[in-house]
Amino acid sequence: MHYERKFNQQLLQLSKSHPALVLTGARQSGKTTLLQRVFPNHQYVSLDLPSVAELAERNPETFFLQHAPPLIVDEVQYAPGLFRHLKQLIDKDRLTSGQFMLTGSQKFNLMKNVSESLAGRCVWVELENLPYEEIAAHNKPDTDLLLRVLARGQFPELWRVPDISANDYYRSYLATYLERDVRQLINVTSLRDYERFIRLLAVRSGQGFNRSELARETGVSVKTISDWASALEASNQIVFLEPWYHNFSKRIVKNPKIYFCDTGFLCYLLNIHPSQLLASPFLGSLWETFVFAELRKINRTLAEPYQLWFYRDQRAREIDFVLERGGVLSFLECKWTERPREEDTLTMHKIAEELKESSTPFRPGWMGVVCRTANAYPMQAGERALALSDLRQQLE
Repeated sequence: MHYERKFNQQLLQLSKSHPALVLTGARQSGKTTLLQRVFPNHQYVSLDLPSVAELAERNPETFFLQHAPPLIVDEVQYAPGLFRHLKQLIDKDRLTSGQFMLTGSQKFNLMKNVSESLAGRCVWVELENLPYEEIAAHNKPDTDLLLRVLARGQFPELWRVPDISANDYYRSYLATYLERDVRQLINVTSLRDYERFIRLLAVRSGQGFNRSELARETGVSVKTISDWASALEASNQIVFLEPWYHNFSKRIVKNPKIYFCDTGFLCYLLNIHPSQLLASPFLGSLWETFVFAELRKINRTLAEPYQLWFYRDQRAREIDFVLERGGVLSFLECKWTERPREEDTLTMHKIAEELKESSTPFRPGWMGVVCRTANAYPMQAGERALALSDLRQQLE
């Protein structure tokens, strides 16, 4: 089954105003399929093949004679020398939009090459796995589907071919990731140690990222932990959420929180079978990880996106997500329940009151709890209990 992506129209609009478009995202997140469907008249070439990547790197003139625009170049990070020649081609015909569509699964390498060679000539777009709302459009949206999505994850191939074993898929995915992306990004002397680090990190999804603690448990240096985490972030496996930076209350923590980008991969790393999900001690962190992924996906499609943060002070008062737009701070909590309790919202209200009394230019906005309710409803003090299906409307 093909899942139509909401990114289609956004990509079409962006391609009309820029000579090149760079689409990044994790391996198998659907970048190539999306571009080929949106731009069917573009020629396609993949640099995943070493011989093609070598030609593009060593002889870009011949490469572009063989592959003329309009062109989709897949996994372009494997030929960094291509960018300089690409710049020359674009500058010869700056008025023609949508000439080159570039994809890559290692965003930091791409960002470096793009900033050095294609500044002002391209637009940058990041693609994540299938949003829940797109999966729900083809399936009955109920608690059973929600549990399936949490355990199976949101890689497009797992939903296009329902018979694929998720466990086999992620076992192969991890092996491919370790062999291909990690070896290119960093010099890992022991892939076994690196895999152990990934699994230790999985236990901490939705928690603070403490390099020193991870270094002690893994038996490597703090610098190595930073390098390994950067490689995971660069290949779109994890994302960091920074704490709210403005101290309008008590002292706030400085360490970011870490989230895996896909809960299916996270369940695999945590060795959670779908039948064990409801009894798992990680269910709360899986739900928070999942909601944050949905929040990011929706936010990228908004005309006026939010800046996303979390709040935690030294009194251990925490708000899962702080959404800032136009000087207004809205608060969002995640609870794996059908009916949130009044005490679930107390911290949000206390921080909102302190914000009103502070001298900062920020003011409180709406407050909500994302839970398993079937429909949104107002809670006791004005905040709202939100279903996943209500999240887009609330953000807009």
